[in-house]
Amino acid sequence: MPDSTLESFERIVVPLLDDAYTLARYLMRDEHDAQDVVQEAYLRAWRHYGGFHGGDARPWLLAIVRNCCHSWRRAARPRQVVEYVDEEHGSPESGQRATDADAIEASDRAKLRGALDQLLPEYREAIVLREIEGLTYKEIASVTGAPIGTVMSRLARARRRLQEALGLGAREAS
Repeated sequence: MPDSTLESFERIVVPLLDDAYTLARYLMRDEHDAQDVVQEAYLRAWRHYGGFHGGDARPWLLAIVRNCCHSWRRAARPRQVVEYVDEEHGSPESGQRATDADAIEASDRAKLRGALDQLLPEYREAIVLREIEGLTYKEIASVTGAPIGTVMSRLARARRRLQEALGLGAREAS
């Protein structure tokens, strides 16, 4: 007996929720907006699931999330930004004093987050899709609608700007 549409959607698309939220969080730079965008993206994905022709659902869904982020930003009113802080979410030891290693790691994460926030949106999008989501160049091109050469150049520029922002360029060259 073949799966119903709902069962298929739940089996194929729902497990990608973390990937969708990660992308939305980096593109929106606001935890609450990212949650709203993911909810809207899943509603759109459900409405258009009949047009999904199989294959890898991840790039298909992430393209929807990306488009929802852009639509949300165009329609959004100016409002106060609430920064997402990994350390405040899901940490069972949040009441304990951080060790030196934890403090260093938190500092490194904050520097990286700040460097990512300084990137142009198209560079940030490319680097998140490649380095955090692990998409191939071809999948990134599919998600963003950009030619593969453009994806490659955006990634190269994003990496170079991240290295500069983090002060890694001079150290690695010597």
